[in-house]
Amino acid sequence: MHPLIQHIRKITAHSNIPEEELLSFFETRSFRKKELLQEEDKRCLSYFFVIKGCIRLFFTDHNGAEQTLQFALENWWLTDLDAFRSGKNSAYSIQALETTEVLTLTAKNHTLLLEQMPLLEKYFRRIYERAYAATLLRVQMISRMPKNEFYELFASKYPDFIQRVPQKILASFLGFTPEYLSELRKKKIKKK
Repeated sequence: MHPLIQHIRKITAHSNIPEEELLSFFETRSFRKKELLQEEDKRCLSYFFVIKGCIRLFFTDHNGAEQTLQFALENWWLTDLDAFRSGKNSAYSIQALETTEVLTLTAKNHTLLLEQMPLLEKYFRRIYERAYAATLLRVQMISRMPKNEFYELFASKYPDFIQRVPQKILASFLGFTPEYLSELRKKKIKKK
């Protein structure tokens, strides 16, 4: 069974999903490590479902530093949702952090998919709710928790990110300097 179908079944608790019909709305694409799936300031045309690999959403600030806001591993979705829905240029770039395979969904096909398969309204609503809750939790943890506790909690909840995301990019996401993250990792290794 295709990973997207498995994911829809898991999120919606529905097992009767017409796989071939649903997958006809998508295109499968592959990207090399460091390749951009979406460029900042370019029209946002796709919504990405990760089949294999890891991608990140980021912007470049006025000093030229990259600020990572979101990651997506297998079975996660990622896009600049506002730009995707409105047809505007994206405020963010999306980059493959390792060799990555994704399903891409255009805005037109997204609309058609929701019209033809009402179950997908429920699916995407739940995806959006989970993503929104995770974003709020991250902001709260960055604001309220000591940095070392925030790192420990993040590492325990998302060990795949700790293993797969380069330290400089992970530090950007956590609001740390790469040097501070390196110190936290060294302390953690010494405790073991």
